[in-house]
Amino acid sequence: MVEIRHCSFCGVEIEPGTGKMYIKKDGTVYNYCTNKCYKNQVQMKRVPRTTTWTKQFAVEKEARLRSEKKE
Repeated sequence: MVEIRHCSFCGVEIEPGTGKMYIKKDGTVYNYCTNKCYKNQVQMKRVPRTTTWTKQFAVEKEARLRSEKKE
């Protein structure tokens, strides 16, 4: 049975046999779907919730809009 993995940066499902795995010295494992995601998080030190094309940004934006409508 194949384990389904999600990109640590953008949240997209990664097909088996593709993507990049990055392991930190403390043992934390990050999976990336593309080199774009790897560079954005590891090299450029960007945060997924502030990068517009990630799923986490969309979730945060939706929550923010919902809270504005209630006020």
